[in-house]
This record gives sequence, C-alpha cells and structure tokens, in this order.
Amino acid sequence: MDGDRLLVGLDAEQRRAVIDPGQPLCILAGAGSGKTRVLTRRIAHRSLEGSADPRFVLALTFTRKAATEMAARLGSLGLRDRPTVGTFHGIAWSQVRAWCRDRGRPVPTLLESKSALLRALPARTPLTVRELTTEIEWARARQVAPSDYPAEAHRQDRRVSASFDQVAALLSTYEQEKRRRGLIDFDDILTRCAGALEDDPTFGAAQRWRFRHLFVDEFQDVNALQHRLLRGWLGERPDLCVVGDPNQAIYRWNGADAGYLTHFAQDNPGATIVELTGSYRSTPQILHLAGVALGPLGSARVLARRAEGEVPTIRPYATDLDEANGIARQARLGHPPGARWDRQAVLVRTNEQMTLIQQALAHARIPCRLRGADPLLRQPVVRDALRLVAGDATRPLRAGLDDLQAMLIDLAVDVEGAPSEQADALGAVLRLGRDLLALEPQATAGELRGWLASAAGADGPGHHGDAIDVVTFHAAKGLEWPVVFVPGLEDGLVPVAHARTPEAEAEERRLLHVAITRAEDELHLSWAAQRTLRGREARRRPSPFLADLEAALVPLRARTRPVDPRPGLIRARSALSRASAGDDRLVVRQALEEWRAMAARRAGIAPAVVLSDRMLADVARARPADEAALATVRGVGPMTLDTWGPDLLAVVARHRPQPLDPVAEGPTRLRAVR
Repeated sequence: MDGDRLLVGLDAEQRRAVIDPGQPLCILAGAGSGKTRVLTRRIAHRSLEGSADPRFVLALTFTRKAATEMAARLGSLGLRDRPTVGTFHGIAWSQVRAWCRDRGRPVPTLLESKSALLRALPARTPLTVRELTTEIEWARARQVAPSDYPAEAHRQDRRVSASFDQVAALLSTYEQEKRRRGLIDFDDILTRCAGALEDDPTFGAAQRWRFRHLFVDEFQDVNALQHRLLRGWLGERPDLCVVGDPNQAIYRWNGADAGYLTHFAQDNPGATIVELTGSYRSTPQILHLAGVALGPLGSARVLARRAEGEVPTIRPYATDLDEANGIARQARLGHPPGARWDRQAVLVRTNEQMTLIQQALAHARIPCRLRGADPLLRQPVVRDALRLVAGDATRPLRAGLDDLQAMLIDLAVDVEGAPSEQADALGAVLRLGRDLLALEPQATAGELRGWLASAAGADGPGHHGDAIDVVTFHAAKGLEWPVVFVPGLEDGLVPVAHARTPEAEAEERRLLHVAITRAEDELHLSWAAQRTLRGREARRRPSPFLADLEAALVPLRARTRPVDPRPGLIRARSALSRASAGDDRLVVRQALEEWRAMAARRAGIAPAVVLSDRMLADVARARPADEAALATVRGVGPMTLDTWGPDLLAVVARHRPQPLDPVAEGPTRLRAVR
C-alpha cells in the first residue's frame, strides 16, 4: 500500500499527526478523535517511507484488548513485516525470561494472583485483601519502598482502614514472603526488566537495538515504574511517539501520573506537540456536556464533527429501585425490532450499584452482562485448552498452538460459525500464543501460561453475546456505545465520598467526563433521592456536578425547540423522518447481514471475521456512497476496503432510500401519523 492511501479519510490534524517528522512526538487526542487510527497509520507511514523498520517497532499499550486491536489494524495496513505490539508487562516478562536463560539462571516463578499469598499473612489489621493489594500496587507503581510508605501515603492522602505504619509492616512482610518462596509478582516483572536494562550494558544495548522505534498509547496512564522501564528501552534516542489525553487521566489513585504527558515538552527538549481537536464519536450535545463535566479545572480539547443529535436527559428518581426499573423501561423502549441490545450500556461508579441494575434488567427480560467479570485464565474452556496445549511442558509451543487452532475450529463448527464466549476466549489464547512465538520462536508449551498471565492480566476476552453492558466508569474507558445510561449521580458516588482533596475531585470530574464520552448518540443521566448501600438505606443528595450539567442543558433544549408556527406539522415530519431513517437503516443492516453470511460461507470463515457486528451496524448507519466515505467508518481499514469494499458499497447502493417529495407524499404520510 502506498503512503497516500494511508491518509484517506483523515482530517488535516490527523494527517499532520501521521506524517509529521518530529521526534519525540506527543499527540494530544481527546475522546473520539481517532487516536488509534492515527497511531497505527503513523507506524505504517514511517515504515513505508523508510524512516522506521517495522521489525524494530515496539508499540506499547496497557491492556491486551488494546494491543489486539492495534495489532489487527496494523495487520490490515499492508506492512511487509510485523511490528511488536504488547503490554508493558507482556514485553517485560519476555525480556526477563530471556535475560535469565542467556545467563544460565532459573526463570523465576510468576505469582499470578496476590490474594492467596496475602491471605496467608498474619491478620493483624482490619485491612481486606483487596485493600492491601491496592496499596501494594500503588506503592510499587510509584516506586515507594515499604519504609517510605507512611510518609508518602500521608502526603498523597491515601484512605485505608489501618494505620500507615501497619500497612507498611504488611508490605514488608509480603516482600519477604515472596523472596522466601522464590516468587515474583507482576510489579516485580517491570522492576526486574528495568534493572536489567540499567545494570547490564550488554542486555540493555541488545534490547535497544531490537526496539528502535517506540510508540505508547494512553500515555496519561503511565506510572513512575512504567516510565522508568520506557526510558530504559529508549536510552538516549529521540525516536518516541506517545498518544494521550489529560482529560482521561483517571488512574491517579492507582499510581498513574499524567504529568508525564502534560510535561512532555519540558521533559523532552525539542519535542513536537500535535493536537487532535475533532471528535467523530459523540454528538455536539453530548460533547458539550462532557466539557461542562470537567469544570474549571479542565478543558475540553475536542469539537464535534458530527451532526446535531438528541439532547441528553437528567432524571431524578425517588429510590434506587425506581431508577433501575426506569432504566429498564427506557432500554426496552429504545430497542427497535431487529436491533441489538449491545448498542446500550449502563455505566456505574461502583461495583455495588451493578446488582440492582442487573436484577431490574433481568426482571424486564432484557439480557445483560457485567463486563470484566471473567478473567481469561479463570475460564473453564481456557483451563481445558492449557491442559491440551501444555500437557507436555517441553513440547514446542508452535505444535501446541496447532492443536488449539483445531480445537477452535471444532468449537466454531459446533456453534455454526457464530461467535461465542468460549470461541472468543480460545481465540484470545491463540492470539497471545502467536505473540509469544513472535517474540520467542523457540518458546515451549510450558511457558504459555505465564505469558498469558503477564500479557492478559485481568482482561477478559471480550464477549460477543447480544446483551446490555453494565460497566464501571473505569472499565468503560476505551469503549463506546450508541446509547449510554449513567445512574447514581449523587454526592458520595460522583464524586465518591473519599475524594476530599482538589486533586481527587478533579479526577472524579475527569472520570465523569470519560463516562459521558462513551455515548455516541444518546445519553441519559439520573440520580435517586434514596439508595441502599452496604445494606443500609440512606437519603441522597444530587451530585454537586449536576447543577452545572443541568444549566448546560437549558440552551441545548431551547436550540432544539421548533420555531415554525405549525409545531404539530413539524413534530409529525420529524417523527416521520426518524421512523423512515430507522426503517431504512434496518433494511440496509438486514441486507448487509445476508451478504456477510454468504461471503463467510464462500470464504470458509466465521461471519465476524468478514465484518464485526459493530462495523456492520456503523456501515448501515452511515450508508456510505463511495470508498472515501466507507473509509471513515470506524474499523474499516485498507484491507477491508480492498477485500470487501466494492461488495459493501453495492449492497448499500441497492438499498439507498429515495428522497421524500414533501408535496406529493407529505400530506398522505402525515395523515397516517395523525
């Protein structure tokens, strides 16, 4: 593919971010501004023009899901060689093992979960295992030693149910117990890799030779330990490109430091900064509300590139039960025949809110799922697959993956080619196994489990079942839905009760901004005057953020109010237009689904491999008239354009709606509406 085709469908700012020769380069990309598209196309553009060799590219992400998406996009761009894409932990674990093997040392045993070890420690404090795990990870992310924990925790206003000295003693005991058992945890992976890069000149030089061009996604989420590791990989070279959004910095509580992004120019003299200010995800009304949510401490960096949409709603309810039932009713009313449930999501601030929402949806016979509930390694089908692949730990991994591929094909046949949670989980294992082979061609089957633990962590494989998603604000980051409900906007939840400092409140505002910008077309906010939390009923007050949001809705509502002296006619025509557009989209979607099924049968692959459900829905909604318009649909890359583009455009063209004649057809149709 030539470089010009990589620029198809990009706006001027995105184009500059792709082709700018600056190094180091920082791309400030707000929600919905196309950052993944820009980052992958920049890698491809540099590879094609010769300023980067894809064999020596390292692209870093924070979750396996993001790494998989980035690798898939790069794979569709026609590069001669495959760049390395992975998480900080996954790449570091591969390098730690390589360092040990090259020096004849035993590879350390990876502690996949801290919980079991922590439960074995003497229980001398009221700290829960979960709380202690959080403090361990926070301290390690900020490179705070147990002896320094009390002072730093006090300075950062940490909230724990034990004294800081007690927590520090447990942190020290935990480290001693790990050493006694010969174990390392996920944080140790990063520490050991960074130490090897710094203390072993030969190893450091070899890794810097292998990874010469570095790209980092979601740079606002980097913590001190990850930044130290990144500098070890980079050395003194300027070949670094980072992408991030300070308005989506929501992990300060877990050790992330958005200062690495906001101070990028100061920390990297000569750096180039490029801003992406256009958002292609949310309507102007939703984006306006998202900017207001940031308050005086933030600023919205994006402008809507979409047409006007529905005005968001804010609804008060008497109780949390009324709120949950109200969401279920709205979800049912907003679900046209033939549409999918997974175009809707409910985003909550805490896990405790999920149960009531889940019960209300179930009572209304609406399918729902709690996203992120099933980590990859805990799924029975994955455990069975590992027994199959790694029954003989010394067996070459390549042979084991062949067996896994056969298992996946058998499962696909069993479900008639339809995506299933089991098939998706096995597909995730297969992709991760192939990533390991790319990094370590001589890897054995016995090394797969540790690699899965380090690379996937707590990421679920994703689910393709048709259900409404119920997700926490934090877990929703990086996702999007046409319709989003955000309940529980009450003081004590948003902002959460322990957010008592200006920094903590600012993060709560950014968290609400993230939740709002997950919505594409419709946004529904709500709060309840009475809520049951931890088994106790309590009166609630609306979130202090709601007053500004409600005020922001007033001009939006006024702007959409009809001014024609015949308001009944306007409302009828508007309803007719919306109904007609919905019917047309449904017809186009059904035609696309029929075409996809036929194309999949001919190619001998699953329909979702031809075109995902989300991409299919987006094509039906956009109804592109030419290749340039098709290229602007999310997820449609050059490979999709080349392989399926003409067929897709032909299907859409056959079902393109004819313009409505307001004179000939209007009165007749309006009589039907009355």
